[in-house]
Amino acid sequence: MSFQSGGNFKGGRVKRAGGGRSAGVAGGGLGIVVIALVAYFLGVDPALIEGALDNTGITGSGSGVSGYIGACTAEQANTDRQCRLSATVQALDAYWTKTLPAQTNVKYTPPDVVSFDGQTQSRCGVASAATGPFYCPADQTIYVDVAFFDRLSSRYGASGGPLGEMYVVAHEMGHHIEYLIGALHEADNDEGANSDSVRIELEADCFAGMWAGGAATTVDPNTGTTFLEPITQAQLKDALSAAAAVGDDHIQKTQAGYVNPDTFTHGTSQQRMNWFTTGYEKGKVASCDVLHAKNI
Repeated sequence: MSFQSGGNFKGGRVKRAGGGRSAGVAGGGLGIVVIALVAYFLGVDPALIEGALDNTGITGSGSGVSGYIGACTAEQANTDRQCRLSATVQALDAYWTKTLPAQTNVKYTPPDVVSFDGQTQSRCGVASAATGPFYCPADQTIYVDVAFFDRLSSRYGASGGPLGEMYVVAHEMGHHIEYLIGALHEADNDEGANSDSVRIELEADCFAGMWAGGAATTVDPNTGTTFLEPITQAQLKDALSAAAAVGDDHIQKTQAGYVNPDTFTHGTSQQRMNWFTTGYEKGKVASCDVLHAKNI
């Protein structure tokens, strides 16, 4: 999926945070990080994140915001990950600004987005290379370490590609949409193949699919042109590959050598692909109500 030739994206939307190591995982917020991609990696109790952080090899003490991603062109967004992240967030903003109130009567308010290197602090705990991208409801912020995209391919077998990266960002934005419509407040923080935690993750996948399906017709309000070129079948396969790579069954099989549905928090690879496809094809918030679906 490529940004439309000639497009330009303003700076100042995505914050940059420096690397560094904090004193430890912040208390109180870590339970909600089950929403984060970290659970894909570990397949275990998220409380073990703290131990994983001790092995990252990160040194230093800085964790504050160090600026913003600046303005860039579509050509840069097609080749540079930081620019692509900023442009993707702006495309998501434009899509949900129109789509959310039109379909739900809920106003879209944009989340903060932080691109960090190494490690930074959120109100849900420490964001690091060990946790991967996640959405923190406590500060309504999406945290992304773009180095995660390499690990998604090298460790978990995703095919890569720009749309695969955009899917991850759109999925985290999906959690913000769930926050705005009240789904995150309603859901239980439980485990299991039919748990609310799984349903919340699949719903975010569906919202990511909605955006992907409408992205090529979403107009940049600053330029009057569409953000993205139409998605090719090869690019769509990249997004589905990324979704499959972070399925509970795939991660558990890769990490532990066996699958335990009783500990699922994100859904199987097939479920993740199915719900992304549902959003992509139907384009309706109502069709993505996985939290109340009879079958998932």
